[in-house]
Amino acid sequence: MITATILCAYACAVLLFAELRAIPRLRIVAKVAASFDFVAVGILAHDGSPYATWILAGLVCGALGDVCLLGAGRRWFTSGLVAFLFGHLAYIVAVAQVVAPGDWIGLGAILPIAVAAVAFVQLRRHLGGMTIPVLAYVCVITTMVIAARASGNPRLAVGAVLFFLSDLAVARQRFVGRSLTNKMVGLPAYYAGQLLIAWSIS
Repeated sequence: MITATILCAYACAVLLFAELRAIPRLRIVAKVAASFDFVAVGILAHDGSPYATWILAGLVCGALGDVCLLGAGRRWFTSGLVAFLFGHLAYIVAVAQVVAPGDWIGLGAILPIAVAAVAFVQLRRHLGGMTIPVLAYVCVITTMVIAARASGNPRLAVGAVLFFLSDLAVARQRFVGRSLTNKMVGLPAYYAGQLLIAWSIS
């Protein structure tokens, strides 16, 4: 697990370099490698429990989403959005294996809901025909963050928050304005988040 984690971090660093220098082929190789590595962590950590199985399913969906986002155009972006959506749903089901959904709601849910609402309001005028899909996605990832906090697993909770932050960067990049800063912030947050979610199994 440690080796796969180090390899993921290294691949992410190479990916950032490829983005910085605009090297398309290196970007593809590094992104696929980094995503493969966090899935590998999930496989190595798997202990046979339902929680581990659903977390691994979410990691695989995330890796598929990463591959989709390598493509250009709305169709590829939408495919990636759907893959990540299913990934978040898998994480939600994973938490439901250890904490009943009725115990998720509390004062800790207020902040994620408020941040998600503000982010969506700011994005809405840029979304056009993607308003409904993005709203559905925001609702699901917010639920995932709330569930992760309620799980009592600090790795999962921090990983979920980092994933949420990375998605904000992706949304800004896609709908508001392209900026290298979005990738320099979003990519490390994403891979760190996925690694922490994978490590939450152990």
